[in-house]
Amino acid sequence: QVQLVESGGGSVQAGDSLRLSCAASGRTFRTFSVAWFRQAPGKERVFVARTDWSGHQKYYADSVKDRFTISKNDAGNTIYLLMNNLKPEDTAIYYCAADDRTTVYSTAAAATEGRYTNWGQGTQVSVSS
Repeated sequence: QVQLVESGGGSVQAGDSLRLSCAASGRTFRTFSVAWFRQAPGKERVFVARTDWSGHQKYYADSVKDRFTISKNDAGNTIYLLMNNLKPEDTAIYYCAADDRTTVYSTAAAATEGRYTNWGQGTQVSVSS
C-alpha cells in the first residue's frame, strides 16, 4: 500500500504557474503509474495527466495539453505537475492517484478512475482572472 500526499496548491492569477507535488510513502512509485485528477466546484472529478513508472509514457487531457507537464523525480517517490499559463477554469481540487495493476494505451484508458487504487487528499488550486 502506498500513501499519497499532495502539496503546492495556492491562489494565483491567470497566466501564472504552479508546481504541484505528490509524495509517496510506504512504497515508491518505481512500479506504479501515477495520475493527476481534478474536481472543480459542483463538477465531477476529471482526468488531467498520467505517467507510467518509467516516465516515458504520458497522457494528458486535451484541456491541459501543452500547458501542464507531469514528471517524477529520480528517487521515484515524488510526482510533479507543472502547470503553466493557468486559467480560471483550472480552478479545482487536484488529486494524485496511483495505479499498480494496469497498463494503458490511450488517454481514455488513463482517465478511468477505477484503475487507481490509492488516492491522496487533494490540494486546492484557485486561479483568478
